[in-house]
Order: sequence, then structure tokens, then C-alpha cells
Amino acid sequence: MLDIADELHRWVEQGRDFAVATVVAVGGSAPRQPGAALAVDAEGTAIGSVSGGCVEGAVYELCQQALKDGESVLERFGYSDEDAFAVGLTCGGVIDILVTPVRARDRDRPVVAAALEAAARGRAAALARIVSGPAELVGRTLVVRPERSYGGFGAHPELDRTIAAEAGAFLDAGRTGTLEIGEQGSRCGAPLTVLIESSVPPPRMIVFGAIDFASALVRVGKFLGYRVTVCDARPVFATEARFPDADEIVVEWPHRYLEHTEVDARTVLCVLTHDAKFDVPLLRLALRLPVAYVGAMGSRRTHLDRNERLREVGVSELELARLRSPIGLDLGARTPEETALSIAAEIVAARRGGSGVSLTGAHTPIHHDVTSVPARRIGSVA
Repeated sequence: MLDIADELHRWVEQGRDFAVATVVAVGGSAPRQPGAALAVDAEGTAIGSVSGGCVEGAVYELCQQALKDGESVLERFGYSDEDAFAVGLTCGGVIDILVTPVRARDRDRPVVAAALEAAARGRAAALARIVSGPAELVGRTLVVRPERSYGGFGAHPELDRTIAAEAGAFLDAGRTGTLEIGEQGSRCGAPLTVLIESSVPPPRMIVFGAIDFASALVRVGKFLGYRVTVCDARPVFATEARFPDADEIVVEWPHRYLEHTEVDARTVLCVLTHDAKFDVPLLRLALRLPVAYVGAMGSRRTHLDRNERLREVGVSELELARLRSPIGLDLGARTPEETALSIAAEIVAARRGGSGVSLTGAHTPIHHDVTSVPARRIGSVA
């Protein structure tokens, strides 16, 4: 539900009762991944999506019923060959959906509210909910923030401690997924399945080189949900007037800025300067950082010359293998906008595990998700 935290946080502040349907597991070619949510308030207003339209009507009714009953319910939707008009997924996949009421008098509302507030304000939070197990525990919640945890499942104390530790690990990685655990925090007790949703601040895209291609890439980066920084050593080019969509514009030598700015495993670095005096010191540093993507613009001749210069300053072959150069996928791009699209496509493919080939005639999965975690078991107390 954290993917629609902004609106749900407003609903909480307004004192509205609502129910949330959350995708907790998928199989086959399902359109949405675990954590995707649809919410319905007591007036019938709906936000979000769990299937891109295939089963929204049925899920809407489940939410309304959960508001009346005050009970959580786990429902599975899949494709039915026997009845073309049956409620199900036309894509042929299977999704499990947990529907949970969030009402003013419910014990878990303050816990959910804390997670929604953190996510809506751009702060890191992980929301753990019991998906399956003893009926009295299904839908129970626990929230983990970097500084502390909130709430609990009301079962064995070790369960709260173990899930809090697991949720903290999910949060560190910015991941959403499920795990299986015993009711007492290990293999002991009735088996439980727990969904952990992580909400972290937007990932960073740092664009080096204040050129016309950079302006188009900034717009695409914002569209994809990145917090975008433009960095260039030339103040005449690195201006707000030229990059009105950027979150931040930095006038500094690129490698010096990269030395002191914060990056993480989701950060993407796009080097568009194609000038050796900027590229070499910058890439020497960038290829040694634990970031998601490093790409550099330039012709194939520029690429070969740059690689030789990088070797001369000590960059290893293993480090060079991380460099996406020439940057982007082969789309035949000509304009800045087309080039930005090719770069963004390569970033998405790297993030999701895609091949970058045409889906027509291919026998590869349509939906990849290397950022979510499948269900796994906990064999002992963490």
C-alpha cells in the first residue's frame, strides 16, 4: 500500500475509513508486482490498481465487504479457460491479494498511519503485514523505520523481533517481498507468510554534462521517478533556465562532486560530457562505486580512446566491464529526446533484468522484477 501512500495519508488525516487490497504474490505474466495496491474508502472512492484493470471490479467489492466485516481476506485471481467472462487475469498470470480494513477503531490503524506518513514525506519505512496464518493474526502489522520499529503482531515476542530485523534488511535494500516464518519467530508454531513493503526516497540520477541531450534526459529521468541532479564545471551552461526540470544543478568539476555526494545501489550515473579531461577522472571514480549504472556518451572511437586512457590511470578490466558505452540501447536515435529514451531504456533493462531485445518473436518473460524478493523461509531465530 505504500505505493499510494500520499493519498492514503490524506485519508488518514481526514479520519476516513478505508480498505486496502495489496498484491502479495504473483505467478506467470502478472501485470503488477507485490506491493501494488488499490484502496476504497467508506464513500466508495477508489485509488490505485492491483491488475491494470483485469480484476479491479471484483477487488473493489472485496474492499467494500472488508469495510463492513472488519476482517482481512486473502483472495487468488487467475486466468480461466473454461469461462472467458470469469473474473481473472487476461494475461494468464496469477495474483494473490490481501484485503485489509483500516478503520478508526482498528488496533493496527496507528501503525499503518505511521508507515503512510513516513512514505508520504519521502522517509524510509518498511511495513510488515501477516498475509496467511492463524485467522487472528492475518492483517496484523509492524512498521520499521531506520531509527526504531512500531507496533507488533500480538503473538510471540520473538516474532516481532525477528520480523523487525528482516524488515530492516528489506528496507536497507529498498525491496518488497514475502517470507515464511513460524508463529514464534522461527520454525516453532503455526506457519506464517509475511509481506514486507519498503518505501525509500527516490533513487538518484546524476547527469554529468550540461548539454542539450542532458535536458531531455532530465525530463525522462523525472518521469521514471528519479531525483535528478545535473553537474557541470561550466557555470554558463549549468543554469536553471536550461534545466528547469532538474531537482538540483551543481557547478563543480564532476569528479570532485562525485567524491563527496551520496550515492547508493540504486543510483545511476550518466556521463554526457565526452571530453577526456572530465570523463577520465570521473569514470575512474564512478566505476569503483557501488552504484546501479554507469554510462558514458561518445562515438565508438571516443569509447576506445577513453578506455585506453582509463587503463592508463589504473582502471581494471573488471571495472571497465561495468561501463555502458556508448551509452543507451540501439534504437537508431537521432534527436536529444530519442537519445534520452535509448538511455532510459538501458537503465530500465539493467534495473529489471531485461534483455533489451524486441518482444516480438522473443521467448523471454515480459515482466522482470529483480528488485522484489520471492517468499523464503526462516530456519532459525535471527
